[in-house]
Amino acid sequence: MYRLMFFRLLVVLLLVVLDQATKQLAISELVPGVANPVFPWLNWTLLFNRGAAFSLLADAGGWQRLFLVAVSIGVAGVITVMLWRLPAQQKLQSSALVLLLAGALGNLIDRLRFGEVTDFIQVHYAGWYFPAFNVADSAITVGVIALIWVELSNWRSESMRRGDE
Repeated sequence: MYRLMFFRLLVVLLLVVLDQATKQLAISELVPGVANPVFPWLNWTLLFNRGAAFSLLADAGGWQRLFLVAVSIGVAGVITVMLWRLPAQQKLQSSALVLLLAGALGNLIDRLRFGEVTDFIQVHYAGWYFPAFNVADSAITVGVIALIWVELSNWRSESMRRGDE
């Protein structure tokens, strides 16, 4: 049990280091707000987000920083407990929780250090720009999708066992 949790937390640590390293590279190499095209649909663009996902609460006047730090700490604590209790056989759910924890911690570090989250990946198409994001945001997104997949699979399996289909 301890070995498995150690491995899970090691992966979290590696993802957080990757997130922080890429953000530091973006800060040192990019000019804020200036798009640097990589592909016709992808720019490196240094932006800072004082709010939550999609800049929600970004203009809230400052109280959101403490609120988002508290939420991140709470979420990280709950996920850590879930990981501790999760059986080794539940690999996809474990991977999803590892991604969520790493993403939450990566963005939490930014909020504690800078009061805002560093974003630098900008995807766009035909004049439509998706909100800029970072490695932590990507980990959170993939983790949420994986958790939804797990839950839908469990629900479908349970429905089939009961004969609901």
